[in-house]
Amino acid sequence: MSAFWSWWISLIALANILACVWLIRWTARKRPGEAAEHETTGHEWDGLQELNRPMPRWWLWLFYISIVFGLIYLLLYPGLGSFKGLLGWSQYSAWEEEVADMEARTAPLFREFAEMSIPDLAADDAAMQTGRRLFGNNCAVCHGADGGGRIGFPNIANNTWQWGGSPEEIHKSILEGRQGFMPAFGGNLDEDELEEVAAYVFQLSGRDAPDDLASRGAERFANQCAACHGADGQGNPAFGAPKLTDDNWTYGGGMDAIMTSIRDGRQGRMPAQKDLLGEDRVHVLTAYVYSLSMDEREDEAEDDVEEADDAEDAAASIETDSVPGAERREG
Repeated sequence: MSAFWSWWISLIALANILACVWLIRWTARKRPGEAAEHETTGHEWDGLQELNRPMPRWWLWLFYISIVFGLIYLLLYPGLGSFKGLLGWSQYSAWEEEVADMEARTAPLFREFAEMSIPDLAADDAAMQTGRRLFGNNCAVCHGADGGGRIGFPNIANNTWQWGGSPEEIHKSILEGRQGFMPAFGGNLDEDELEEVAAYVFQLSGRDAPDDLASRGAERFANQCAACHGADGQGNPAFGAPKLTDDNWTYGGGMDAIMTSIRDGRQGRMPAQKDLLGEDRVHVLTAYVYSLSMDEREDEAEDDVEEADDAEDAAASIETDSVPGAERREG
């Protein structure tokens, strides 16, 4: 704050206080011809007479006490321009004291959680209640209260991960942040070529697209996109290149949205939380994010077991059929 504005604010504040003192004294003084206290002023309405009843002294002194209190407050605390007050109090120091006090009280709890593995934490109700509060305060504004995401911010409640979904990879994403970059291809492809690539990408996720467009787009995809997203569109977590064969889209999965992504590119940034939260809190937050996709992880694990059992049964059947007399010997 400049010296001019500091003095201007100080003068305005003090002038208002002095104006209150003057107003009280001016209204309390006796005027010429004024009726004595408790006598009629001569005014009468419907038989009711107006009496001269000055403000009670105790009430008047309350105003003076309030003015003195205001002056003492401005002397001790900030309020007169850039004057910081004799006590040196500030909202920043008060906030820092509260944060330090809270940190001292909660640090033992987070140290205890830090000794547990992320999968174990994800199964701990008390830890997940803490993780839910951390998520709500720091992550929900982008990813949604349920982790379902929104346009421009990925869904983290399913088991589809741009940078990998293992506990270690999720922890790294939260702790150090991520910087995604999808280059723009509008300078290399015209509108018809962009539509062809978009149709192929649209078809990769199991949806219907014109075969003539998609077939031409497949070759362009192999030349322009496969280096990051893979020849089959399965993505590459090492580059942060998302999987294109499911129905999970950060920026929208319609033809127009896909064409916009290819033409203009995309840039997404996940801010690092290390300095803001510290490693112990990030550890708990990682476990909570990991728990959001727990149901899908379990379903996929069951599907993998069923596929393995089916494959084993099929192999056993082939082996039995290939050995002459095997059924007879088993019988």
